[in-house]
Amino acid sequence: MTPSPAPSVRAALDEARRLLAAGPREAGLAPPGAPAGWIFDNADLLRPGMRVLDVAAGSGRHARLFAAAGWPVTAIDRDAERMAALATEAARRHWPLTTVVRDLEAGEADLGDAAWDLIVVTHYLHRPLMPAIVRALAPGGVLLYETFTTAQAARGKPTNPAFLLTPGELLRLVAPLVVERQREGEVDGRMVASVAARKLSAREPA
Repeated sequence: MTPSPAPSVRAALDEARRLLAAGPREAGLAPPGAPAGWIFDNADLLRPGMRVLDVAAGSGRHARLFAAAGWPVTAIDRDAERMAALATEAARRHWPLTTVVRDLEAGEADLGDAAWDLIVVTHYLHRPLMPAIVRALAPGGVLLYETFTTAQAARGKPTNPAFLLTPGELLRLVAPLVVERQREGEVDGRMVASVAARKLSAREPA
């Protein structure tokens, strides 16, 4: 008998999202927000089982998604309470998920050298961290990044320029990665910039 083909990454992530939405909530904690649509929009750039780093993971909405799909995930954030809650849930659900409590804005952050196949960053901006993010991505790896632009300040928080991208800035920040897709403007009522970028493998011409 011919084995059934493996489900696509998009189908696997959709199923993980469905299971998370239907599953029980951790007691005493607000439910994490839904994963960003940018993840699903770029699922075709991903491979099953990629090593995932969720930067400034917060409540873990993206770490939970990939872990529920069976991918090895590390979530990093300075909020010890949130990381503890995420670690507890991961242990209960037997997810391949590790949590790290670290202030990414204290000193020179080290995220590893070519350690991750997929790095996810949403609603977070600390410009000095960008070289570490690029360095941490493995050859052939993908960076999915989405956060607010200066146009968001007129609509509400955040308003601090330190947390807002100027027009075209995200494309400059992710260099020298190859930008596969990008957008900038209104998405679901928020003003954001989004990038899906890839680090060239050793076999690819620069």
